Amino acid sequence: MPRPVRLVTFIELDQPGADQLAFSARLSAELDDGRLVPLLTDRGWAQSGPRPGGGDPWAGVSERELADAARMVIGPDEPPPGRTQDEEDAMHWQALAARLGPHGVAADGEGLRRLPHDVELSERVRTRLPQS
Repeated sequence: MPRPVRLVTFIELDQPGADQLAFSARLSAELDDGRLVPLLTDRGWAQSGPRPGGGDPWAGVSERELADAARMVIGPDEPPPGRTQDEEDAMHWQALAARLGPHGVAADGEGLRRLPHDVELSERVRTRLPQS
């Protein structure tokens, strides 16, 4: 039975605008047999410019900033009233683990939470990043 070995969030540029950047984030589990299983495909965020350093909305944007933002929008989310952050975290990771079942993968939430979580930028995003 295949098992997950890492999580990967793929970032793509959505609807680029003159003064706003919009990104989509897609979380997948990479299995030890090389397959990628999508876990979340409906996440993303936008940021408005101009940013410090100039009128270009890309000014000052870094790969690290995008990776941090992607990990934040992937979750877990802040808990609603009446639930602790630990409870919210456990529910989030267990829900992701449950999405692997139909793909013949047995996983638990705690195991997923401990996996390495890499962020990969699309070529379109990478080419727009300011050169340092």
